[in-house]
Amino acid sequence: MKETLFERFSFQPFIIEAIQTLRFYQPTEIQERVIPSVLRGESVIGQSQTGTGKTHAYVLPIINNIDPSRDHVQAVITAPTRELATQIYHEVLKITKHCPKDAPITVRCFIGGTDKQKAIEKLKKQPHIVIGTPGRINDLIREQALFVHTAQTLVVDEADLMLDMGFIADVDRIAARMPKELQMLVFSATIPEKLKPFLKKYMENPKYVHVAPKQVAAENIEHVLVPLRHRDKLKLLHEMLIAYNPYLAIVFTNTKKRADEVADALSEKGLKVGILHGDLTPRERKKMMKQIRDLEFRFIVATDLAARGIDIEGVSHVINYELPSDLDFYVHRVGRTARAGYTGIATTIYEPSDQDTLTKLEKKGIAFIHRDLVRGEWEDLSPWNQRSKRAKQSDDIQQLLKKVKPKQVKPGYKKKLQEQLEKQKRRLKKK
Repeated sequence: MKETLFERFSFQPFIIEAIQTLRFYQPTEIQERVIPSVLRGESVIGQSQTGTGKTHAYVLPIINNIDPSRDHVQAVITAPTRELATQIYHEVLKITKHCPKDAPITVRCFIGGTDKQKAIEKLKKQPHIVIGTPGRINDLIREQALFVHTAQTLVVDEADLMLDMGFIADVDRIAARMPKELQMLVFSATIPEKLKPFLKKYMENPKYVHVAPKQVAAENIEHVLVPLRHRDKLKLLHEMLIAYNPYLAIVFTNTKKRADEVADALSEKGLKVGILHGDLTPRERKKMMKQIRDLEFRFIVATDLAARGIDIEGVSHVINYELPSDLDFYVHRVGRTARAGYTGIATTIYEPSDQDTLTKLEKKGIAFIHRDLVRGEWEDLSPWNQRSKRAKQSDDIQQLLKKVKPKQVKPGYKKKLQEQLEKQKRRLKKK
């Protein structure tokens, strides 16, 4: 088997075996900087964008530090959504299945919308690692079925989303039941001001690791803008999906109602469409995620629920049917594609009213390609904001005229003015 650079972390042999099976050869930047601290039992605040490998930055060292001979809870991992908690659980199982048979590490996942009584029965023997949503973990602690006072590590994943969804109070209650000398690992795309009191309460001099994005979105994503141009938007979307012929495409809308409308319209046109939004029952969501992972759908319509943290393998195309009002969600949405070294295409259908939003995204470093779909064929267009660029150029030249025109006319000023204007035009053109 190919050698892996993870060997330098001095992981237990079964973890190195699991890493090789997963074909992880080189740690990502956040893994490089977080793993040694977690192994030493230090608290960490890790800030990085989606798709940087942060799950394994904490999962690998936590599993390494578990003592299988002690039958009590040693680590609790919390996530804001059921899908993300389930995803982390499956990643942990991929590692723990390589444990020596005489020293197994037990893992349990507890999420809302599942049978609480069954969960309580499973806790007759306490697991080593507990993963779940804060509300359900709290329920089980209150029922005196789950005992977290023995756990030395608490993970708060997607902390800013925990805050947005109102779950930080639940996480606080879990942390309050744990030992005073607690290793807390907090991971988040952003660290909002409102999160800081919670962090100060439980973390004394944590290591702060900020992996600044080299660019706002992954570099192997092609960002495409398609003008609506008074066409029927649903018809255009259908034509785009047919033209792209994706391996797997996610279409993002801003509301559940719009997601239903889009999914119904595409289904009527004969496409087999999956749907992901907050109005699905827990059972429906679980079934949908399984169908998506089993590649029963090539087209998924989703709200931003699916944009944060959920890793759907093989997404080749992301389409923004509508631009999100929160620009950070553009980055989270497009981050569903071009993962694990693959390339991806992120296409946005835009209208004139979206101009300010697109300009802000360009200022954040997103480079858009302007294209249109004409009779089923993609055609490149001139830059989407060319008109506004020309207007700015004209303003710059007018300003220059004001600046260089002297109050008193001197001999040869026309020639000098002409030269300066030509020079300015060349400079603007080069820009």
